Amino acid sequence: MLKITDNMLEWLSLDWFSWDTLRSYDWVFPLVLYALPLVPLLFLLKWLFTLNSRNKLNVAMFDGKLHWQWTSLLRFVPDILFILFIMLVLVALARPQRINEQVEQTAEGIDIILALDVSGSMELQDIQPNRLDAAKEVALEFIDGRVQDRIGLVVFAGDAYSLSPLTTDYQMLRESINSIGFKMIENDGTAIGSALAVATNRMRDSQAKSKVVILISDGENTAGSLDPQMAAQLANNYNIKLYSIGIGKDGQVPYAVDDNGKTLFVETNLDESSLRDVAEIGSGRFFRADSKDALQEVFKSINTLEKTEVNEKRFRDTKDYYQVYLKWALLLLLCWMLLKNTFVTNVLED
Repeated sequence: MLKITDNMLEWLSLDWFSWDTLRSYDWVFPLVLYALPLVPLLFLLKWLFTLNSRNKLNVAMFDGKLHWQWTSLLRFVPDILFILFIMLVLVALARPQRINEQVEQTAEGIDIILALDVSGSMELQDIQPNRLDAAKEVALEFIDGRVQDRIGLVVFAGDAYSLSPLTTDYQMLRESINSIGFKMIENDGTAIGSALAVATNRMRDSQAKSKVVILISDGENTAGSLDPQMAAQLANNYNIKLYSIGIGKDGQVPYAVDDNGKTLFVETNLDESSLRDVAEIGSGRFFRADSKDALQEVFKSINTLEKTEVNEKRFRDTKDYYQVYLKWALLLLLCWMLLKNTFVTNVLED
């Protein structure tokens, strides 16, 4: 008694010939597929060349009109089966397969603290839409380019606070950055020294191969009880590298629009000395960014200087499917051989 298994029912399914299934394969020898349309074309040419050269037998027939019978088409069935047999063999020779590739990334990450100035002067609009929002956008882009690095967030104005600990949860970091706004710190001012102290405190127990603080500010130290140079020296003692970014333009810059729609301007000048000293003491670099594009270039430079080496391992699970099409081809070949020995091949022409 013949027992039909689930595996047999699976390869007998006509879904194997759907366009979506065939398109989903990776073909080892795709050039073989170009021979598929040649198979029926060769059989057509053979039929045309032999159409007028076949042996004919004169038979006396009775008077009357002969009617066409659909059964005369049965003589083409064996040829069609043989054509399909050859085409399926070609599909199998092209070796369809599906590849499931998994990528495993490992890296000895870097610990990075972003220290962002949220004082009132960051509301100036010389960088659109304003200095703070531009810094937030570029910081988000910077996070998207990191792999396996722990990143933390410190905000400061007249006081400094840790907004996010060192983490690889980049989605949480994005939400924290998007939540940053003006007046989130009650005391206004620019406490650069305090910001560096908070960042250093977050990093002092870190075992990372490299520790970095990126300080973004638009002014000199005007608040806090800790001198920026002293805070930078403290960070350097913990092998923390400091990059400082001075953001904003000098001169008349817009800061608001009055009730009449008139743009209001204010005179501003960036005191670079404190930010330069901080970067020099912290074995880093000082950057000046007077536009959003310049700020993006600064972060690209830092991204290059503090590059994390990522080791990548790929695991490929390859599964072949040519056996299915060979089984169908053998089935059609058996049908063709059976029909060649029946009346179907010998049905008379009209």
